[in-house]
Formats: sequence, structure tokens, C-alpha cells
Amino acid sequence: MAKTVVITGAGRGIGLATAKELAARGDRVVLVARRREQGEAARAEVGQEAELVVGDLAHRAGVTALAEELRARFPDLDALVHNAGIWPSKKVLNADGYEQAFFTNHLAPFLLNHLLEDVLKANSARVVQVTAGLYPKGKMDPDRTPQGRDFSGMRTYADTKLANLLTVPLFAERWEDAGVTITAVHPGVIRTGLGDRSGPLGLLLKLVKRSWGTPEAGARTVARLVAEPSPALYYEEERPTELVPPATDTALARRVWADAAAAFDVA
Repeated sequence: MAKTVVITGAGRGIGLATAKELAARGDRVVLVARRREQGEAARAEVGQEAELVVGDLAHRAGVTALAEELRARFPDLDALVHNAGIWPSKKVLNADGYEQAFFTNHLAPFLLNHLLEDVLKANSARVVQVTAGLYPKGKMDPDRTPQGRDFSGMRTYADTKLANLLTVPLFAERWEDAGVTITAVHPGVIRTGLGDRSGPLGLLLKLVKRSWGTPEAGARTVARLVAEPSPALYYEEERPTELVPPATDTALARRVWADAAAAFDVA
């Protein structure tokens, strides 16, 4: 049976590849892209039957507006794929005062889950959170990381992915009786535009990326988890795998959840 699937960060990379695979299976695919021109180009690749929503996950107002449009247009939402993410080279604070990667990679999916929660529950939906195998390198500090006081061009990406991954078991517990499933997946080391840099380092990175996997390879497990929900909380590529510290720190997880809930006035 065809599903209605919303994919954030669907303008390129793994998000676009996932959209293509699901559309080929006959699903109704909803592409969320930050820029209309990129979204329209992606839609042309997926097929004109795909639908486009322009949404900005960089700040609270953008997430709220996106949720309102998704609720209005797709009340039959069957699956939500959180794929949008950034790897910044410098510290930037967003309109809400958060370090940009912390907001986009962690707070945006956290808030979107809450704003769409009744729709997810009504449809016993599936949530797939695209994460990163670098999370064990993260050093999430609730008093410093949100505002980028411990910013690092290399480690902040891992910090923000860890923050988001800490909440996955809590969402699973919250939604268990409602029939909503959530699974995080590290799709592998994939050749996308994530983390691209300028200058000599950027050129070196482009050379290194030639040996990495394709977006299509990274999309396989993401698409499979949409089609076949798993009781596992975390996948390393195609393998269900136990989370390792610091993602197993339940006290830290509760603090990260409480701070985000308080910031957005949600439960």
C-alpha cells in the first residue's frame, strides 16, 4: 500500500536519493527543501507526481510554518524522514540565539516531532532519523553546546548529532502505546555536499570523497526503514546495532529533552 512520506533535506544527497527510491516503489513523496529552485529541480528528478514544500529548518519560525503547512496538506502522513543537516565550518547563531547546527540538526527535528505528534499518532506513522556514526565522538555540554560556546569546526557536527540521538529512545518510549515507531540510521560515509569546505582543504576533501559511497547507497536503509519498521532504535548502515556511550547516558538524555521542551514550551 502506498504511503505518504515527508523527507526533509530532500533537495540533494541522501534525501533526494531516498525520495527517488520511494517514488519508484509507488509512494507519495513530499520533498521539503529550503530553496524553491533547488526543490523544483529535485522534484523534476523524482517525478512530477512528487510534491514540494518549501520549509526553512534554520529557526523556530521556519519549523513552525513548515509544520502548519504539512498538517494542512498531508493529514494522512505515514512516515517522516528527518534528513536535513549541516556541518558548519564556523560558528553562526540563528535568529533564536542557538548555534546553527545545534538548531538544524537537533532542535528542528525535536520541535517538528512535537508539532506533528497528533498527526503521527493518528496514522501510526514511522519516523526515521538520519544520524551520523560520529556520534560517539560528541561531547554534548547542555550549558555550552546550544549557543556554540564549545564550537569546533570538526566536533560540533558530532555534538549536535549526539544531542539529537539522545532523544530517540525517549521518543520511542513516548510513542510506544500510540503505535508510532522511530529509528535512527547512520547511512554510511556518503559522498554528498555535507561538510564541503573552500580552499586547499576543500580540494583535498573532494578528492577523498571520491572513494566514499553514493547517495543511492546511503538511501537504501533509510527507504527500507520507511517500508519496513524495525523494533531496533539504531542502524549502522544496514545492521541494527546497540547504541554506545555517550548516547546511552540517560541522565544527559533527560536534560537534553527537558531543555528543548522548555525552550519550545512543549511537554
